[in-house]
Amino acid sequence: MSRATYSVAITQAVGESARQHLLRADRQEDLCFALWRPSTGRSRTTALVYRLLLPQMGERNIHGNASFEARYFERALTEASAEDAGVVLMHSHPLGQRWQGMSLDDIKTESSHAAAAYGATLLPLVGLTIAGDGAWSARFWQRTAPKTYQRCDCATVRVVGERLQITYMDQLAQPPRATSAQIRTVSAWGPKKQADLARLHVGLVGARSVGGFIGEAIARTGFEDATGIDFDTVEEKNLNRLIFATTHDVGAIKVELLGKHLCDSATADEFNFQAVAKAIYEEEGFRAALDCDVLVSCVDRPWARQVLNLIAYAHLIPVIDGGIAVRRNRLGELSAADWRAHTVGPEHRCMECLGQYDSGFVQLERDGYLDDPTYIEVLAKDHPLKVRENVFAFSMSCASMQFNQMLNLALNPLGQANSGEQLYHFVGAQMEPAQFLECRPECLFPTFIATGDRCPYVVTGKHCLSAQPDADGAFGDGTKRKNDRGFLNNARYAVGRWIKRIQTL
Repeated sequence: MSRATYSVAITQAVGESARQHLLRADRQEDLCFALWRPSTGRSRTTALVYRLLLPQMGERNIHGNASFEARYFERALTEASAEDAGVVLMHSHPLGQRWQGMSLDDIKTESSHAAAAYGATLLPLVGLTIAGDGAWSARFWQRTAPKTYQRCDCATVRVVGERLQITYMDQLAQPPRATSAQIRTVSAWGPKKQADLARLHVGLVGARSVGGFIGEAIARTGFEDATGIDFDTVEEKNLNRLIFATTHDVGAIKVELLGKHLCDSATADEFNFQAVAKAIYEEEGFRAALDCDVLVSCVDRPWARQVLNLIAYAHLIPVIDGGIAVRRNRLGELSAADWRAHTVGPEHRCMECLGQYDSGFVQLERDGYLDDPTYIEVLAKDHPLKVRENVFAFSMSCASMQFNQMLNLALNPLGQANSGEQLYHFVGAQMEPAQFLECRPECLFPTFIATGDRCPYVVTGKHCLSAQPDADGAFGDGTKRKNDRGFLNNARYAVGRWIKRIQTL
């Protein structure tokens, strides 16, 4: 599959409203304008369509085809400029199926309005076409020189909500050939579903125990494009559950080692794995994630989860999250082992409302306290940030639940894409009934939906302990940190009070 340069994403709610307006009962063509915000990855720019501007009386004409009056376009430009957004021109091909080409009239209409749209918003005009079967096609009109605008077709359009529905432009995202190694896989859901599934660009955030299992599933299922994001290295204590590492690999960068392993496991004719040895909260890791169609969260720290939570809503990239919790009693015996899986994004509850991370601990991690053993001592012995028990079998089971969540989201078997929030108890061997809940009324993340690069909530940054002190004790940010006992005792006391206060909220 060719790497996508341009893409469009729409929420399920906006997409359904557009569909109801554009696909008329009389099967005539129709049109409307909408607003979009950019989401900029390392190699892909995505237009996030967030609001329709439906025509008012006398602003558009229906005559088999459809046309609009100048005042309708001017209203769209005014609203886009006021909201620091771009303009989208949507229209319908009610008799078409799947990805749609453009007629000469379509090209003339969009190209002739590209300059005005760019002049008012400094963003390209985006064109969107919906076919009779609900499939979308899209293009950007990029300014390449004064008074010159070039049509740049999008490789994908994704509709994000209870399911992930993607339309591909076959010329830019060619449907892969099913290989002989995939015969049993393809027989489960058919060649068409396999072709769409295999073209998903999956981002694997965290190349550890669960990430290793999910990466193996991605490679063997026939996916063609995957990106791994992780800055960690292999340690001897990891070898009890890393399926891609041996004693000879201690010290190697996990994500690079995983990539080499998956290239050997892949069943696709062409398998492309991009290893990004960065944290998801660093700019390079963050932008790499924005190139993906779906992200799988295999992290256990609050800051990384906060970043993924934001991406799911602000950038319309669904995140499949999960986690494992193991507890022992006073006698040191296993008393509980639970693992969960859930999808995060529009039409789903966010990670913070799910209790997957505590926002109070994000700043602690940003300040480096969670990586300093001196400060960790103030936490309770069984605190989630301190407990690190894990078992090969538990990681394998959690990975299976997360991967199946992703398959359901993309395949939509019998119209049942939403797996809900799943929780399994190893002790007692019980699966809880799936829950389908909404975020708390005061939750901020649903308000960030489709804000993309314009999102006011900045979650990326540099870990304060990622830089090493120089000879004078100065760090990369220009600050100095004392190491005397008095300073450490005072800091431990202050952090301890902070943590206790957070725990009582």
